Amino acid sequence: MQDLSSDLMGRNIRADDVQARFDHAHALTRQILEIPADHALCFLPASDTGAVEAALWNLLGERPVQVLAYDNFGQLWASDVRDHLGLDAEVLEAPYGALPDLARVRPDCDVVFAWNGTTSGVRVPDGTFISPDRSGLTICDATSAAFCMPLAWDRLDVVTFSFQKALGGDAGIGAMVLSPRAIARLDRFVPPRAIPKILRLRGPGGFDRKLATGAPINTYSILTLEDWIAALEWAQEIGGLQALIGRTRSNFQALSAWVGAAPWVDFLARNPGSRSETSVCLSFADPEAATRAFVGRFCALLAEEGVAFDVESHRAAPAGLRIWCGATVETADIVAVGPWLDWAWSELTA
Repeated sequence: MQDLSSDLMGRNIRADDVQARFDHAHALTRQILEIPADHALCFLPASDTGAVEAALWNLLGERPVQVLAYDNFGQLWASDVRDHLGLDAEVLEAPYGALPDLARVRPDCDVVFAWNGTTSGVRVPDGTFISPDRSGLTICDATSAAFCMPLAWDRLDVVTFSFQKALGGDAGIGAMVLSPRAIARLDRFVPPRAIPKILRLRGPGGFDRKLATGAPINTYSILTLEDWIAALEWAQEIGGLQALIGRTRSNFQALSAWVGAAPWVDFLARNPGSRSETSVCLSFADPEAATRAFVGRFCALLAEEGVAFDVESHRAAPAGLRIWCGATVETADIVAVGPWLDWAWSELTA
């Protein structure tokens, strides 16, 4: 808190001084993430979830839809598309730790997918499964990938993320990047449904272009905004996107070296080419140990020693561990936690 500017706390969110901070955050986000100049960047309410929902509600319905569901959030987006928007979507599913058959992705469909499965430890290896000649839109939930992995901007039409995941800020604000193709869809397509105000991307003439300047839809937390600016300025100081990606890969390589030497644990994602480098999910080699109760005791031991917190797998995923290896983590800490994980295992299985 001492490092965050608090001069504007309590000010009107549309005051000139506050809007200047939004402008600064908007420009820094574009710079650090290397967003193409012809793409629009919007800030939206309700973190990445709000950004994804805004994309689904405003853009879908013009053509067939496919959803890739290989983690908890992909399953949620599939449910929203089918059950709440009432669209007859094709859902390409895969169990936790695996990807669906990407060869089944159709260029004539709108495709909704996560670049990185936050709860499954699996990511798409690149964007080559997306046709450069597609007629549909690609809507990509990139919340645990943006700032830590290269994104194929030429294959992505809508990219969403939050202020929280990759750079460790507060989660109150989400972001959406729109390609010219996505903006053209907003300009011509009138969704056959009512859109709540906090999700509304269109004005009377199509895409509300004020959003592309960083203008807020509703009242955001200025403290959250200052937290985001602090994270972006740190990213800028250490060398920008390539430095962030490098730190992430270094962390993942350190954890991978430990996993390779630990006989009691393995990656949930068996295919090395699709393993997440940020939300790394691990499974126990002994099936009898793979229970929620065991994982709870395992994680409690680590927390009591103050060496690792919140490393239990997501509640919807198989019982196991999830280690964050994103750019805000120091590689030395990843190296240091390995022996503690071995210790917790030996304590519970000796």
